[in-house]
Amino acid sequence: MQNKCDVERKTVLIPQEHGCKLESFHFIGVSLGAHVAGFVGTLFEGKIGRITGLDPAGPMFKRANTFDRLDPSDAQFVDAIHTDSDYFGISIPVGHVDFFLNGGKDQEGCTRSRFSTILVYIPVYGYVICDHMRALHVYMSALNGSCPLKGIPCSSYEDFKRGQCVDCGVFKGTCPTIGLSENSGLTTSPLPKEQKLFLLTSSSPPFCAHHILLQLEVSPLDRSAEVEVTLRTESQRTVKTFRLRTSTTSYTAVLAHPVPLCQIASIEMKNTGARFYRQGDIHLKSVCLSEFPSLRREDPLCVNNINVRRGSLWSHDFVQVCGVF
Repeated sequence: MQNKCDVERKTVLIPQEHGCKLESFHFIGVSLGAHVAGFVGTLFEGKIGRITGLDPAGPMFKRANTFDRLDPSDAQFVDAIHTDSDYFGISIPVGHVDFFLNGGKDQEGCTRSRFSTILVYIPVYGYVICDHMRALHVYMSALNGSCPLKGIPCSSYEDFKRGQCVDCGVFKGTCPTIGLSENSGLTTSPLPKEQKLFLLTSSSPPFCAHHILLQLEVSPLDRSAEVEVTLRTESQRTVKTFRLRTSTTSYTAVLAHPVPLCQIASIEMKNTGARFYRQGDIHLKSVCLSEFPSLRREDPLCVNNINVRRGSLWSHDFVQVCGVF
């Protein structure tokens, strides 16, 4: 039985004639379904209100004409979430805004296998399906409103991970959010097109991770070195290893941490370089931690004038109190 608002182009059944407005429609398509939603949008000349693509299919679509795949002209607002762009998903932006989770490729918590993903069932599910379907699970989690999943505009994932993109100034400070908020929360006009957005997520629902910007200012070195930085909470830790060079004194990295900045209990550093042909003691002018995009205006956590000796662990405790995510 056909609903009065069903769209049947062949009989020129226009939704508006039955009290339905094209701008009120929101199509959500998974994989190939994202492009199907784009075809429907093309039929109605981009007048549909919104299309959300959950890891839009990649094979045979990446080089396709925009008429044959999802693109920003298919609706008044098109957003997409990319989680498997190196296998089943598409690697190019296809919406007004495109969220690339963890770079859009390998997702946290999805297993890896050395075996063929075609011949063995378990690796097929673990490696391909897990990444590909993560977009759906993240979107469902976002609809529950457990925590904000905000994307940061940046030209590449590598630049984002190096801490070169930490705000949403291009959108007047408002970071696009995954979910049902109008235009993903954007209020700027005109809307961007094919804007890449990056964010880090965790391995399980609600998939939220706090973006911690870690900055090191190192005194000049005579030899190369390696330092391991660990952020600790009462029950969890996040580790980042920096390879220090004689030609560079400033280092930055973005880490995914399970709790906000104000709940980090301590920071540890260890000189992990090889015994020979490496710098012995490492002097750091400063180590600073900050969170972005932050709902709270917090000053960075900084520790100055640090000596990290070979074979010994340096640590510093933070005494902080803050609210829940």
